[in-house]
Amino acid sequence: MPEKRDPVQRAASGDRDLYDVTDWEVRNALDRAAVAVYDGLLTSSRYAVVLLALLVVAALFAASLGFVFLERPYVAAYVVLSVLPALALVAYVWHADATTGEPLHLLAATFVLGFLFAGFAAVLNTLFQDAFAVVGITWMVVVFYLVVGPVEETVKLLAVRLYAYRSDRFDAVVDGAVYGAVAGLGFATIENAIYIGRDVLQTLQATGVNADAAVLQIAAVRTFAGPGHVIYSAFAGYYLGLAKFNPENKGPIVVKGLLVAALIHATYNTAVSNLHLVYQPLGVPEGLVFLAFVVLYDGFFLSVLARKLKRYKAAYEESDAARYDEGDTDLKSAVRRLD
Repeated sequence: MPEKRDPVQRAASGDRDLYDVTDWEVRNALDRAAVAVYDGLLTSSRYAVVLLALLVVAALFAASLGFVFLERPYVAAYVVLSVLPALALVAYVWHADATTGEPLHLLAATFVLGFLFAGFAAVLNTLFQDAFAVVGITWMVVVFYLVVGPVEETVKLLAVRLYAYRSDRFDAVVDGAVYGAVAGLGFATIENAIYIGRDVLQTLQATGVNADAAVLQIAAVRTFAGPGHVIYSAFAGYYLGLAKFNPENKGPIVVKGLLVAALIHATYNTAVSNLHLVYQPLGVPEGLVFLAFVVLYDGFFLSVLARKLKRYKAAYEESDAARYDEGDTDLKSAVRRLD
């Protein structure tokens, strides 16, 4: 869509000064002050969001989980082990990026933001579910599609949008998939910590016995649940990258990415919640059915994501786009020289 212009702008000759009439630029102290205040408000709002996220996460742990990790450090080790498959998927997406790699500080910041913003998702999910219950909507399928999927994918995308997206090193569409995957890893890490910590706490409160068996069981489940977050947010992140380089359709593109991610996410939650419809009639172990489903479901959408990344790579190579890729040489370049 062509840029809209005021009638005076369209009609005026190029040598006429229209400053503060229909045009504007920084010319005086007041203009500079306005720019400074605007930039300051943007910066402070970003810091305020991060600080709020930090407080929410701290409150979640302090309220019910903190002592579990303090008194039983091995539980934290289980959390780390549970996110290794998700980390492997992030490494795959990172390596599939045909362009120059992303700087470590941006990847680390995105991981931290994905970790922190999970607290927002926990609060919003609870509030919306309670609101649904007030009006009589308790069917979890509806909650998955209208609350959990959209909320969680939105906060993960916000983790990319708040910092990495604004960097000059976010200079290719495919970079969105990389940062989206990293945000998903951060989200999965805290979600696994919460689920594992709560399960240990509930076991101790209910029985007072050693909770090692409970830790192993829930850690195994979370190990296979975590990769999904990486895949979903990689889709949303890819479309965020597409939006950055197609500003005329930015809004609809971002919404498309969120819809794709939220639908895949909600469908996964719905199916997992109803696996009893399969293993009970067949008399098959629940764990086996869960494992088979996760491998098939995540494997399918990982293959879709892989094809999308390969299409970008093919276009990148066929157009000789590397000539215009001005990113610095980095770890990725070194790794590819070794391949």
